[in-house]
Amino acid sequence: MISATSRPYIDASVPVLREHGLTITRHFYARMFAAHPELTNLFNMGNQANGSQQQSLASAVFAYAANIDNAAALGPVLERIVHKHAAVGIKPAHYPIVGRHLIAAIHEVLGDAATPELLAAWDEAYWLLAGELIAAEARLYLQSGAEAGHLQTLRVMETRRESSHAVSYYLEKPQGGSPGVFLPGQYISVSVRLADQDLTQRRQYSLSDSPDKPWWRITVKREEGDAATPAGQVSSWLHQHVKPGDLVSATIAYGDFHPVIDGNNPIVLLSAGVGITPMISVLNTLAAHNSQRPTTFIHGARHGDQHSLRDDVALARRTMRNLRDITFYETPRDEDRAGLDFTHGGRMALADVLNADTTDTQYYLCGPIGFMKQQWQALLVLGVSADRIHREVFGPELLDHLL
Repeated sequence: MISATSRPYIDASVPVLREHGLTITRHFYARMFAAHPELTNLFNMGNQANGSQQQSLASAVFAYAANIDNAAALGPVLERIVHKHAAVGIKPAHYPIVGRHLIAAIHEVLGDAATPELLAAWDEAYWLLAGELIAAEARLYLQSGAEAGHLQTLRVMETRRESSHAVSYYLEKPQGGSPGVFLPGQYISVSVRLADQDLTQRRQYSLSDSPDKPWWRITVKREEGDAATPAGQVSSWLHQHVKPGDLVSATIAYGDFHPVIDGNNPIVLLSAGVGITPMISVLNTLAAHNSQRPTTFIHGARHGDQHSLRDDVALARRTMRNLRDITFYETPRDEDRAGLDFTHGGRMALADVLNADTTDTQYYLCGPIGFMKQQWQALLVLGVSADRIHREVFGPELLDHLL
């Protein structure tokens, strides 16, 4: 708990961080990478380039200040951060570096407003948070049996094109067999050496099949990029270079998003775009376990050419008698309207396909940030309580519920 001496300074920082947080985090990253260029191999430089990581950290610092004594609110967020940190190999030795440059960035951006007392309060708050994360990460490493930064070598046994922009990679141990256990909804980090940039990068990809299979499968969308957003470095590299028989480096499975498979209460899986990947893992696991629980699978894609993993849904449709699957194509083509996968045109509208909620149904969301915010609000309007809505976030954390 923050000390009584420091608490007033943290409280007073809330409006300041709302105004200047993004400037502080941009300055922090620039400062830290200048002093420690080796850390560019640890951080996602794609998120640095598009600005999402700086925005996420600014939101995190603000949310931490605003909720510093609210363990119930911060707990789930910290758990998700712990898994992300483990997936990229964060070690205790990294925390003094981050702390030193974060406090210095606050000082340099705020100038005279950053009094010694305020900086001391933030130093205390940072190390309280760092201590919690270091301890939780140590417990996770111990539980998993993997050291920080550990990578295993896997063989690509097969690749399969799933849509115009996504490819599945089937991974096994070099000697054959599943690379390890995981829970449906979890992800792995794949490490890639970008030789032309003298840079190593890790990216997290959801495992997109059942843990019962003798392989791991990841389904990777190639991020094309545009004028405002750079193309995905790792996804592009995988699409261009990886073929059956190749070896890749990956972590064990991490992630705190893992829907409960056993049980009788209804479950609703909501996804858009490549957010379908963890939901397919859940769906395939339910099918493999002959689950009788009422399951609703709702997915949104731009059109049929960008609808990945539809064969998995078709198979589940044939084997799960309590499955209801619904697909929204935002701009359906003529051939889409004639297909078995098409049910609705336009953007996902839950009010059109879900009844007012009065049950113990659990809802799971994954997709672009805008999609998840919209569907979260739609579920609340339908009467779903927030404690029954769960979401998996690709990339920097969503913290809108804390701001």
